Amino acid sequence: MIHPTAIVSPKAEIDSNVEIGAYSIIGDKVCVGSGTSVSAHVVIEPYVIIGPNCRIFQYAAIGAIPQDLKFGGEISYVKIGRGSIIREFVTIHRGTTRGGGVTEIGEECLLMNYSHVAHDCKIGRRVVMANNATLAGHITIGDYCTIGGLSAIHQFTKVGDYAFIGGKTGVPKDIPPYVIASGERARLHGLNQVGLKRHGFSQKTLGELKKAYRIVFRIGLTLNQAVDRVKAEVDQVPEVVKFIDFIKSAERGITR
Repeated sequence: MIHPTAIVSPKAEIDSNVEIGAYSIIGDKVCVGSGTSVSAHVVIEPYVIIGPNCRIFQYAAIGAIPQDLKFGGEISYVKIGRGSIIREFVTIHRGTTRGGGVTEIGEECLLMNYSHVAHDCKIGRRVVMANNATLAGHITIGDYCTIGGLSAIHQFTKVGDYAFIGGKTGVPKDIPPYVIASGERARLHGLNQVGLKRHGFSQKTLGELKKAYRIVFRIGLTLNQAVDRVKAEVDQVPEVVKFIDFIKSAERGITR
């Protein structure tokens, strides 16, 4: 299952049920799980751990040292979860000591052509990054998010679960869960109702989230006033609690 032109380090751990295509290079201390397919001309550098049943397409480059001038050559990792798809020319960089030493891609993610994940990013499960979507360092992306093509997210930013970021969007501040954000500089445009319905959210939950969103973003209250009013007027279903907790804990400020 390994093409004769591929270069695979004897220090790599490759499951017996793995395909490695022509001219690919697999470095030291790389682990590749069962059922994973690595296409031709892929470079996987040391300290990369790839789960089972992933697909790595041609010309992807995974595990290069971070683009961080403070990086001193320390051991750090890239981890890619089960069933994720890494398309052509995607780049994923290792972590740094400052960020915990790991760049992590969750299970069943899709990273489309030319997307970039910088050092110390943490991406949840079932995340889609469209073509040329780019993450700076230390970014956290929640589960089931979609990041549109040609978008760019500022370092240390957090994006909540089920958020949808439109194409060509610059994101300098945190994006709450369950919302749509887009624009040259991101602005919120309501709940991600289509996405939430597709994922089986009930009408009851959607209604309570809509009330909470309106109180926080539409009627001109301060954050503390809005939080108090949401607690008093909105049924505290788990999704509303997560929505408010995310906003209260934001360190970079919230996209409005």
